[in-house]
Amino acid sequence: MKVIFIKDLQGAGKKGEIKEVKPGYARNYLIPKGIAIEATPENVRQLENREQQSTLKKKKELSRAKEAKNILQEGSITISAKAGHDEKLFGAITPEDIAKAVIQQKNLEIDKHQILLEQPIKKLGVYKVPVRTGENITAEVKIWVVRES
Repeated sequence: MKVIFIKDLQGAGKKGEIKEVKPGYARNYLIPKGIAIEATPENVRQLENREQQSTLKKKKELSRAKEAKNILQEGSITISAKAGHDEKLFGAITPEDIAKAVIQQKNLEIDKHQILLEQPIKKLGVYKVPVRTGENITAEVKIWVVRES
């Protein structure tokens, strides 16, 4: 009996895989536990449609991530903050502050968790901060931290 695995099962099959198994194993274990469904022509067609949709979705996400990378890498972002005479900030610039500045200045929606800042910025100056725009795609944003007037 042919089944389509809808969940991973170690030693038997992976999600989306079509395999030939013994009928009793399929009827008594795989299908009742929700691990697999019978590989009817309609179910196979639905699986193929889902795979096509996920491929299209991944392509869209990849193009969106590349576009965001290009937007972030062109130009720079300026953040003004209060600082003392020795150029130390009163407080710090955090990923949340950077995300707000990107939204305001570049009109690009990014999450603070995408900003890979090891430690908050505590001095005036120019910094290059990596931002993860997508899976395996990272952009470097040039950030100018200037004294607030």
